[in-house]
Amino acid sequence: MYQRILIATDGSELAMKGVEQGLVLASQLKAQVAVVTVSEPIVTGFDDALGWGAANRFSTDYQKAQDEAAQRIFDGVTEHARARGLAITPVHIRDRYAAEGIIEAATEQKADLIVMASHGRRGLGRLLIGSQTHEVLTHSHVPVLVVR
Repeated sequence: MYQRILIATDGSELAMKGVEQGLVLASQLKAQVAVVTVSEPIVTGFDDALGWGAANRFSTDYQKAQDEAAQRIFDGVTEHARARGLAITPVHIRDRYAAEGIIEAATEQKADLIVMASHGRRGLGRLLIGSQTHEVLTHSHVPVLVVR
C-alpha cells in the first residue's frame, strides 16, 4: 500500500487533525513519514517601498521568523510521532505558495500519499475545501487524503 507518506501542516488546529490522521495511518502501514510546512514568499516590490537595505533586513528577519515557526511546528509533530513510535523527516519549503511547496515536497520525498487538512490558516468560510487544498488535489500526481 503506502510506504512514503507526506503530511502537510501549517501548524493550525485543523492541520494538526490532518497530522494526527496521517500519523495513525503511517503507524498502521509502517510507512515512512515526511512532514512539510511551507513559508510563502515575501510580497514583491517591498524593496521599492522600503529601499534595498531596509527590504533586505526585513527579508532576513522574515526568513528567520519563518524558519523558527517551521521548527516549532516540527517540534510539535515530532512529539506526536514519537508517541506512535514513528520518526519524521521535516521538510521546510521556503518562498513558495502552499500548494506548490507541498507538491514539490511530495516529488522530492518520493511520497506515494499526501495527507493534508481541508483548510489552512486562511479560514474555513463556507467552502468545502480551501484554495490550496484544491490546488494540491488538482495538480498532484499522487493520491491526496483530505482531513476535515
